[in-house]
Amino acid sequence: QVQLVESGGGLVQAGDSLRLSCAASGRIISMTTMAWFRQAPGKERESVARINWSAGNPYYADSVKGRFTISRDNSKKMMYLQMNSLKPEDTAVYYCAARFATVANYGYWGQGTQVTVSS
Repeated sequence: QVQLVESGGGLVQAGDSLRLSCAASGRIISMTTMAWFRQAPGKERESVARINWSAGNPYYADSVKGRFTISRDNSKKMMYLQMNSLKPEDTAVYYCAARFATVANYGYWGQGTQVTVSS
């Protein structure tokens, strides 16, 4: 069984920075990708960024490109999202997710962490 736990959310002002963390536990030997998603009130969940677990190649949604940086530490089973120049429209619950080699979709999700950006 795999568990994902996010941390680092909070209330900040526009222009501030936050760093989210996602701790993975359990059997992750076949994990291929980890990702950050977010869901704002009344909106669908959207992909923010993802990273190849072995190679570390990052991918970003256009809305966060240049402001957010995704990274991982394989030895610690940790994934991070450094969020700079935050905007009110970044307000959402942020979830980390993991995808494994035998499954096309993200099969494991964290409980989410709230990020609120005030103007």
